[in-house]
Amino acid sequence: MIALAIDIGGTKLAAALVDSALQIIARREIPTPASQTPDALEAALRELVMPLSLRAQHFAIASTGIIQNGVLTSINPSNLGGLSHFPLVDCLSALTGLPGVALNDAQAAALAEYQQMPPVIRDMVFITVSTGVGGGVIQNGRLVTGSGGLAGHCGHTLADPNGPRCGCGRTGCVEAIASGRGIAAAAQGELAGLDAKAIFAHAARGNAQAVALIARSARTLARLIADLKSLTDCQRVVMGGSIGLADGYLPQVQHYLAQEPSAYQTELCSARHQSNAGLLGAALWAQGHLQ
Repeated sequence: MIALAIDIGGTKLAAALVDSALQIIARREIPTPASQTPDALEAALRELVMPLSLRAQHFAIASTGIIQNGVLTSINPSNLGGLSHFPLVDCLSALTGLPGVALNDAQAAALAEYQQMPPVIRDMVFITVSTGVGGGVIQNGRLVTGSGGLAGHCGHTLADPNGPRCGCGRTGCVEAIASGRGIAAAAQGELAGLDAKAIFAHAARGNAQAVALIARSARTLARLIADLKSLTDCQRVVMGGSIGLADGYLPQVQHYLAQEPSAYQTELCSARHQSNAGLLGAALWAQGHLQ
């Protein structure tokens, strides 16, 4: 069986044909539409998937936001604005004529990364740090999705009650501080208006403000990981996303986590599937839910 796997993020849309052994046969990628309206997303998905859909037997979607019964709702409209109760599965079914399933992208990535864990690891958390901050939780070897699809949205836990307002409506979320968008929003002076990628480049050249902004993000992530350890007793945390996988970022998170009491420390590692984790996890999810 060939799955048409689709990954919907705040920055890019990706699609791939994935076989039953989780090997990617073909892959395409386009930017997420700037307007982020339902019509714009549907048009972009049509452009993305139609060249691949005829070779697939079903589709599997990994998307940012809350996924409940195949319907997408943005928890942070800044990342995927204009989408409230968007019928994601019905939309793709109409476009492709195929059956399919959907789940949150970080949950999907957690599922894919867990397949790489040794059998002794039964409790794992995946965290993606990119445009936003998301997560997926594996407990006793099973992905936790929650009754409403919210499970794992650790980027919207409280980091600083006096911090910036998050796009989700809360104040001081981890995402508002540690994400690529949060890093860029805090930049001042010569760095104002730059995106996170540019700020990382300035940090590599020793710019003091850029170094401090990235350290602030890494420190916030380390505190989040300590909280997640206390909540889930996870044996390992896997980091992904464009920020999470950026050169030098994980060692900074490890540095700050080492300053927490030992009970709240856990093993950290980088995502093995990198930018394909969501695609592969969605395909894997479909294998268990489209029999």
